[in-house]
Order: sequence, then structure tokens, then C-alpha cells
Amino acid sequence: MNSEIPLCGSFAVDTRDGRIGVVMDTMDGVVQLRPPQGGREWDVPYDVVRTASRDERIKGRVAELNWQSRRLQ
Repeated sequence: MNSEIPLCGSFAVDTRDGRIGVVMDTMDGVVQLRPPQGGREWDVPYDVVRTASRDERIKGRVAELNWQSRRLQ
């Protein structure tokens, strides 16, 4: 089992498919991730989620900022 569960609000990676998401909640053995550009959350078991690397955090933040920019137009 993964001993380092990412904190709420941080970026994490679902290692099953490589998707990057923002940690929305942790409960009952799963981490709920939301795509950085918004959308439906998905559940990831603790043992297949990891904290995003620096490059992955940057990629996620850029996607999040682009999404927010489009919403304001």
C-alpha cells in the first residue's frame, strides 16, 4: 500500500492510466481526483495513486489555468 497519500488540493497521478488530477478528498481507501480542467471526479485506490512530480504539477496547473481563463471569457 502507498504510505504517502497526497493532500487535498494537491496534484496526484492515477498510476493505472497516468491521468493527473487534483485531490478533492480521501476516504475509505480511495482518493477522489478531479481533472485540473474541471469535470467529473474519479476514485483511485490508495495503492495506485502517487503525488505528482514537479513536471506533472506544472502540466496540471497549466491545464487548470487555461480552463479558468476560458471560463472567464
